[in-house]
Amino acid sequence: MKKKINLIAKDEDKNVRVDVFVNKKESDISRTRVKNLILNKNLKVNNQIIEDPSKKISVGDIIEMIIPKPKEPSLMPYDYKLNIIYEDEDLIIINKPAGIVMHPGAGNYDNTIVNALINYDKNSLSNIGDQLRPGIVHRIDKNTSGLIVIAKNNQTHESLSIQFSKHSIIRVYQLLIWGKIRPSKGRVETLITRSSKNRQMMEVSTTKGKKAITNYKTIEVFENKNTPTLSLLECKLETGRTHQIRVHMNFLGNSIVGDDKYKKKFKKIKNIDHLLEKNLTNLKRQFLHAKTIGFYHPRKKKEMIFHSILPKELEIILKMLRKTSK
Repeated sequence: MKKKINLIAKDEDKNVRVDVFVNKKESDISRTRVKNLILNKNLKVNNQIIEDPSKKISVGDIIEMIIPKPKEPSLMPYDYKLNIIYEDEDLIIINKPAGIVMHPGAGNYDNTIVNALINYDKNSLSNIGDQLRPGIVHRIDKNTSGLIVIAKNNQTHESLSIQFSKHSIIRVYQLLIWGKIRPSKGRVETLITRSSKNRQMMEVSTTKGKKAITNYKTIEVFENKNTPTLSLLECKLETGRTHQIRVHMNFLGNSIVGDDKYKKKFKKIKNIDHLLEKNLTNLKRQFLHAKTIGFYHPRKKKEMIFHSILPKELEIILKMLRKTSK
């Protein structure tokens, strides 16, 4: 049902952004959702509709926000077997394979994780986000595999969204990069913004964008006459920007194996194990896997952490590298 929030700005609220103000007063609603509600004309300041989340408020301002009744998604079910590794009354943990997108979008409105979730149980998904994204709290790229958490109700969705916005979610990825990264472990902190040359890509910027922080460490280095120089890394995210790890690795000069979008030009692989070369060149996805996810369960009141193993196509390459680099 529709909900109405009424607030009055006090002395300590002077010159605070209106989205920050509402989020502070209504902490069970994530700031991202507050921002989207404002952009969709659901907020009034002194009885005037405001569409700018960054508007500063003054003492005595009367703020009214309408939280409309969630829309029911009109989505087609997709008969696709989800790899569910955990489920309870509040959430689902899925190990997503590479090759399937998270939610409907341009060019693909039917064969997505969301459509598969609708087929699995359309009545047990949160519906406070985008109409085409029931249950979706966060995303990983089409050609990235690994763990994602799905919200089955709105309370869980809000709780998880707030944890993501506070960067308290544990997210660890495993990846294979070209070359060796120096230093072997470290922290990358940059701004990431949409590319001015290709709107489907992101890039590091020194002047605009959102802060992005990736902590990385080298797990193994493969380097001898039988293999190209490659390194297995683990990355722990402090933020979750679009394509963050892929952009940061490319920024460091060590793009991810199999990443056709963010790749450097490398010399043709020569004089290496033929079968290894075939597996590397035929990899139709980036070697990037969401290995670990951890969060505070809102109902169970405890931290939960889930782990997954590399999918078969990536594990085969690792085994070959370990064998040929001995």
